[in-house]
Amino acid sequence: MGHGKTTTIKLILGLQGITSGKVSINGYDIEKEFTHAIKKVGAIVENPDMYMYLSGYQNLKLVANLYKGITTQRIDEVVKLVKLENRIHDKVSKYSLGMRQRLGIAQAILHNPNLLILDEPTNGLDPEGIKEMRELLVELATKEKMAILISSHNLAELDNFCTKVCIIKNGEVIETSEISEIKKETSQDLRLFEVDNVNLVKNMVKDIIIIDNHKFKMNVSKEEVPEFIEKLVENKIKIYEVKQEAFFEKTGGNVIE
Repeated sequence: MGHGKTTTIKLILGLQGITSGKVSINGYDIEKEFTHAIKKVGAIVENPDMYMYLSGYQNLKLVANLYKGITTQRIDEVVKLVKLENRIHDKVSKYSLGMRQRLGIAQAILHNPNLLILDEPTNGLDPEGIKEMRELLVELATKEKMAILISSHNLAELDNFCTKVCIIKNGEVIETSEISEIKKETSQDLRLFEVDNVNLVKNMVKDIIIIDNHKFKMNVSKEEVPEFIEKLVENKIKIYEVKQEAFFEKTGGNVIE
């Protein structure tokens, strides 16, 4: 949020002039050898572009025309990958936000890139949409052997499926590391809870850090977790997820602003 994530992506993709340093993709300089550098890259910057009055399939056909050699079979493969088989012939205007995000990824990977760059792919999605997006990205990385670079302000969400992290704050890189290493260095007691209503928790516990309407953090040791969960259940609070928080001490918060 205003700290250089989207700008960094635009620099990587050659969409913005580089004033210092250089960007190299697949061994090619993005400024000097742009066509070669960008050839095997797929990307969504900010929001995916698509025609709302056309079907998902028609949108994919239009994108396919921009590349050489993309067959109908490849389009069908991509549709299956993003799990839109049942709705691909519906108008995009009838799609949920999560479906439009998946269609955007389908457009970005039509030409078989080995690098996929995504800017805030889970932004605005509900918990189910976030889960579907996470599963899709893991499948692309493992089965399609695709490197994926994700920009996000939601650090806790990245903990679910990323292996390496580069944290930018105030335009400066403050950490570049394996997520497993960051976890070793940070508090073992700080945990992120996802519940149905944070306000109910706030009324019964004082020392919590509220993230949004469904998420909060607090220091709870491993031994204390079962008792605390039991207390939440007794107060009719639904618990969806509990996990150790790896990033809070590095940034001063779950969301960098």
